[in-house]
Amino acid sequence: MPMRVAIVPAGQWGTALAVPLAENGHAVRLWLRRPEDVDVFRRTRTNPRHLPGAPLPDGVEAFPTPEEALDHADLVILGSASRGLRDTCRAIRAHLPPGALVLSITKGLEPETHLRMSQVILDELPEVEGRLAVLSGPNFAVEVARRLPAATVVAAGDPAVAAAWQHAFMGPRLRVYTHDDVLGVELGGALKNVIAIGVGISDGLGAGENARAALITRGMAEIGRLGVALGASPLTFAGLSGVGDLVLTCTGDLSRNRRLGLAIGRGEAAEAALRTLGTVEGVPTARAAVQLAREVGVEMPITERVHAVLFEGESPAEGLELLMGRDRTKESWHVPA
Repeated sequence: MPMRVAIVPAGQWGTALAVPLAENGHAVRLWLRRPEDVDVFRRTRTNPRHLPGAPLPDGVEAFPTPEEALDHADLVILGSASRGLRDTCRAIRAHLPPGALVLSITKGLEPETHLRMSQVILDELPEVEGRLAVLSGPNFAVEVARRLPAATVVAAGDPAVAAAWQHAFMGPRLRVYTHDDVLGVELGGALKNVIAIGVGISDGLGAGENARAALITRGMAEIGRLGVALGASPLTFAGLSGVGDLVLTCTGDLSRNRRLGLAIGRGEAAEAALRTLGTVEGVPTARAAVQLAREVGVEMPITERVHAVLFEGESPAEGLELLMGRDRTKESWHVPA
């Protein structure tokens, strides 16, 4: 049955997700913050600021206010960057339709609180508890908008909520799996951004493909360690939102996290690279992840070195040297009974 879907606000990823939704017959409403962007959309059927050159199908409309976008919505997608998610929740609170299902598509941790995005949403919109899901996986927005094949994961505490989103998105070019480990799915999506910066730094230094493979593999190990310590299932990290998203973000040149690392490894200042790249979720997440790991007593050496390069003045070469010079240890993976 066709549904009314609101994407608030419609950044790059949210705009891309409008494509499979509209092609499944749903009526999609985008909240574009700037009225001039709405005007451009209505002339060109593109989101000029976040996904230029990708015309959206019939069934997608754009509006300059959250109230208009949310009108009678059955499904609501929260699409802001992590730093703006609280403000988005506050902006839509008075207009959120009762009973609407809510989906978080943001991959990150809130730096000040170390909260996951679903926790931020429930902090601001406690009434959506039981109706909230998260989406994560190895997905570049541009490829989804171009209708290239992809797979992703929707996780929710209520299987019926996850299934509703699966049904809304699933189509010939987007395969959607459901999951019940919200914590693990969110952590995989957030923490891999930090590892991707580290892999980019290594590649920028010219450290080679062996180093890249080692960083990806050991990065997955430390993501899993923190996830299990916080209560996630270790098996979640073997799936699309874990190793799948990690591999894509560490190796795909559309990844802003990887591109930031490449720039730093080649000698560019992080601040200068960020001015060009825009939002890079791994930067604030690095700060939150290091604090979270220290609080629960989990070693995350790659994340620590990325944090040191970003915030403590450590050179990329020094960071790599410190990783290679760590004490001898064994490779092991503990799966709790």
